[in-house]
Amino acid sequence: MWLEDVRGRERGELRARRFEASARARRAASLALSNRKEFATPHHGAVNSLQVDLTEGRYLLSGASDGSAAVFDVWNATEYEAGFIAKHRNILLVDKQHQNGHRFAVSAAVWYPVDTGLFVTASFDQYVKVWDTNSTQVVMEFKMPGKVYTAAMSPVATTHMLIATGTADVQVRLCDIASGAFTHTLSGHRDGIMSLEWSASSEWILMSGGCDGAIRFWDIRRAGCFRVLDQSRSQLGKRPPLVKSAVENDHTDSLGPSPSTRSSAQKRAGISKKSSPALRKIQNLTHGQMQQRLHPGLSSSQNRATAHYGAVTGLRTTTDGMYLLSSGSDSRLRLWDIDSGCNTLVNFEAMRLQTGKPLQLAVTEDPSLVFVPCMASIKAYNLWSGTTFRTFRGHYELVNCCYYSEQDQELYTGGNDRQILVWSPSTPAFTEMEDDDKTLSGADEDNWSD
Repeated sequence: MWLEDVRGRERGELRARRFEASARARRAASLALSNRKEFATPHHGAVNSLQVDLTEGRYLLSGASDGSAAVFDVWNATEYEAGFIAKHRNILLVDKQHQNGHRFAVSAAVWYPVDTGLFVTASFDQYVKVWDTNSTQVVMEFKMPGKVYTAAMSPVATTHMLIATGTADVQVRLCDIASGAFTHTLSGHRDGIMSLEWSASSEWILMSGGCDGAIRFWDIRRAGCFRVLDQSRSQLGKRPPLVKSAVENDHTDSLGPSPSTRSSAQKRAGISKKSSPALRKIQNLTHGQMQQRLHPGLSSSQNRATAHYGAVTGLRTTTDGMYLLSSGSDSRLRLWDIDSGCNTLVNFEAMRLQTGKPLQLAVTEDPSLVFVPCMASIKAYNLWSGTTFRTFRGHYELVNCCYYSEQDQELYTGGNDRQILVWSPSTPAFTEMEDDDKTLSGADEDNWSD
């Protein structure tokens, strides 16, 4: 396959972007437990969160239930065992022994998106703390009204430095690193918030998943959510083309009858355009109240909509920002079209998920595969068909988090066994290229070659 792609690229039959996507997909499909790299974790509790920094793709940040957070250099090994196994030890550690450490479990650990000089930890001790990586000191902390289940920062933000936090309280709170204060409080869920995800295409759009089974979309510049996902509102396959009649019907359904319909109804009812000012005022008030009542996310019908029959334990957007993946305590994985808010009805094969804690999903850059922690294993599903591509087994206890590194095409997983495992492509890229070079050079040789 690699040789065919190389020849197709040489002949100009395969474009550069398609060639790169093919190579990435092939490496993602060959992931296996690495026998060349391992992490020596300092954690004495379950690993709950993993993230590689978004600037260099070099430093792995982890958070654990013993209240500790650690940073690893995934490029440079600390030592080598048996001469060829790269062992990576933490280059930074903050735990309960630290004067500003968390007292209870760290539920989320995230990098500051534009610089590795800061990272954020959220804990069950009701605190969200901002750390200086160089000095390992807390530069800012926020006290929350309950256990903090999750925290997230926008990977595309350029005009704000907000940390979105989900707690056992029913509100989503936004903390501003620049001012050190709470800036927004988003109310709408009827129970605690277990998962948060910022949009990959807009710095203002935030998605939240609650214990009430609802997934809400927020524009942080406005009051109230503007969309609540409903699992019964669906579409088959990928995003359909935009149809004018569908837009008109959607406008009619959301804001009432069209102007032409209203005028014909008024004529049938004997109401002329020159009606009294009082009547026009009543009509305007009624229409205004109807608009407010039918606003998505505020109407009673939309407010009761649920995305899962149980808590929403995980959210993950695709890198192109077009689709949203959600997992629930009902052991279901769903794929949503973000633009239309519809359930795509991809039937992911049977899985068994944890119900009592948030889960961290991962997706490849294509996107073609989604990695889901399924009890003591990790399942890779085809994003569009829902079929199980592969099941990764290596942890001895429940798996809580996955993170896929786009730069190294490696998968990192953490679980209750306190281990961080590395899943790498079975054949390194340079070895694969060297083998193909030998094949190509051998094909060019003839009987007259020296």
